Amino acid sequence: MSVAHVDDEEAAEVGNVEKALPSGDFYTGQWCDGCPHGNGKYLWTDGCMYVGEWFKGKTTGKGKFCWPSGATYEGEFKHGFMDGKGTYTGFSGETYKGTWVMNLKQGEGTISFVNGDYYEGEWRRGFQEGYGRYHWKNGNQYIGQWKKGLINGNGTMIWSNGNRYDGFWEDGFPKGNGTYKWPDGSFFVGIWSKDGKDQNGTYYPSDSPTEKFDWDPQQVFLEDLKDCKICGGEKVSIWPSEKMPNWFAISKEKDGKQRRRSDGSLSGFSMSSDFNGGSVSFGSEGISRHGEGSVGRLHLEDSVARGSYLQLKKPPTRRQGQTISRGHKNFELMLNLQLGIRHSVGRPGPALSLDLKTSAFDPREKFWTRFPPEGSKHTPPHPSSEFKWKDYCPLVFRTLRKLFNIDPADYMLSICGDDALRELSSPGKSGSFFYLTNDDKYMIKTMKKAEVKVLIRMLPAYYNHVRSFKDTLVTKFFGLHCVKLTGSTQKKVRFVVMGNLFCTDTAIHRRFDLKGSFQGRTTAKPEAEIDSTTTLKDLDLNYIFRLQKLWFKEFCSQVDRDCDFLENERIMDYSLLIGLHFREVSTPHTSGVSSPTGNGDCENGEAPRLSEDSNDQLVINSTRQSPVSLGINMAARAEKTVRKNDCQVVGEPTGVMYDVILFFGIIDILQDYDISKKLEHAYKSMQYDPTSISAVDPKLYSKRFRDFIFKVFVEDT
Repeated sequence: MSVAHVDDEEAAEVGNVEKALPSGDFYTGQWCDGCPHGNGKYLWTDGCMYVGEWFKGKTTGKGKFCWPSGATYEGEFKHGFMDGKGTYTGFSGETYKGTWVMNLKQGEGTISFVNGDYYEGEWRRGFQEGYGRYHWKNGNQYIGQWKKGLINGNGTMIWSNGNRYDGFWEDGFPKGNGTYKWPDGSFFVGIWSKDGKDQNGTYYPSDSPTEKFDWDPQQVFLEDLKDCKICGGEKVSIWPSEKMPNWFAISKEKDGKQRRRSDGSLSGFSMSSDFNGGSVSFGSEGISRHGEGSVGRLHLEDSVARGSYLQLKKPPTRRQGQTISRGHKNFELMLNLQLGIRHSVGRPGPALSLDLKTSAFDPREKFWTRFPPEGSKHTPPHPSSEFKWKDYCPLVFRTLRKLFNIDPADYMLSICGDDALRELSSPGKSGSFFYLTNDDKYMIKTMKKAEVKVLIRMLPAYYNHVRSFKDTLVTKFFGLHCVKLTGSTQKKVRFVVMGNLFCTDTAIHRRFDLKGSFQGRTTAKPEAEIDSTTTLKDLDLNYIFRLQKLWFKEFCSQVDRDCDFLENERIMDYSLLIGLHFREVSTPHTSGVSSPTGNGDCENGEAPRLSEDSNDQLVINSTRQSPVSLGINMAARAEKTVRKNDCQVVGEPTGVMYDVILFFGIIDILQDYDISKKLEHAYKSMQYDPTSISAVDPKLYSKRFRDFIFKVFVEDT
């Protein structure tokens, strides 16, 4: 053990030392090349202390930093910063456990406040931001979106008395479309605003005799939210990175090059950027940051090492469809649709029983409602033209929503909220249009009259099937309606509300629509234009999917049950829609194969290229647990295949594996084998192999579909 002053002239030492600095600070531990390197302990004269790992003079690795106040941080450090997983315990007892980036809370973390409140969820640059849950000591809790430490976005507030608000928030208060519900089942739906003049809505009573006609929505702002203040937490007095000594003082200037100062900065270099609401300056005096939550002075070499945190904000992830805003040709139709659904769902009805009478399925069980612009006894005034609204078998679809655990208020909020629907053009040849809700939960499809008849005809069998098999893969239907425009056109628009198979925070990198037929089953787009929103077809498929043994058995059983149901109902032309999420963007499970790029070039064994946005989303969502069920959020392995000739149904495995998350379901189940399909089959059979075309007898279609799907999905051995 050697004991010396740090300013002594000495050769590079390797081993354990004790060093007394001129400032009075003291270091003991491993030493190499004139600075701490390895495990060591540093004591400052003001009472601060660090014990842990060092790398070339900086706290890097696992360690513990203690403040004179009694506060401590124990966890990971990088380049002098609290960075990685760690726990901060404040002098008052407040505790944060989670991830850090450059001294700031970032990622997933949980904080317990000294007043008894706690928060668990996502953080960004030191503030609650993203998805999180805040629990107050009095039993109230909020679950939903946050921004810069405030409740902001879509979320749910649940009070200890059982009341709850579901809807949108802005700066800690309800703002926009939302629903307030009581434990007895009654609820208030409307537009919320802290300014009572801008607020309006409708109260829907429950079956309970107690009604609340004298209730004022402003009570939520004046009374209910009084005890829902967000605790700010204690401030860190000084950051560990600000305490790091400068071990190297290089002031030599050579050959006219930039001179490195004793603080590690370069002279003659200047630029500025924005970072977390403060400013980051790169100048002749080094790098500094100003603003709340400042990380203090940064060395230039640190900024290079952590350069990714100083990049400009990336553009938002691309969303499918065109928003239906004012001026869009279907804007008025969207308003009519939202008014009608709010009327249908909010209308009081009898107590629900899953045992429905035969009369509920009667095709004549349909109801018209007139919506004049000035309003009526049963309908509100509206800015659109007069229209009529039809509900088909309303009791059946109301019961289906209950069977699928759809909350009526949430359903209305998704479809009839402040945010406009998005219009998707049809990917098929039917000419139908699809509308997607802003939260991606529901898809609305326009229908032909023949499709409506098919759905009503098969509704009893469909109801019994989905009731018997909760993991069915067939499309979930929630409502069947019609809008009839008044005036000279008398146009009727029929549509069905369905569940969106890809309603997930997980990025969908590839989509496949598989029927088991091959005539015309390829994507017309050039490879350069194929992206994550493109729906590929049978001949584009270049993977087989390996499921775990138990999931594979359940998958095969359910596909058989669903196909039997569709075959018995004389349905054909359905398909299995698959969404594919690559869990890793790095090298797949084989040597010498590059990271995923391209549409699946068979020669290089590569998987789809993931955009930067997809990469971000992958990282963000990998920490959040999502429910798993058959066809939803299923972990699997995708093996690359190569189709060596056009006669191959499924390509040959290559051994190149990718860890994936799968989403899949059976869609387009409303096409029966009618006279038009029989004629199509006869015509195409004269031109192509009859077994390769889509329009075939339901029994043959079912067998061919199963044979193909059971080649695409195999057991993972």
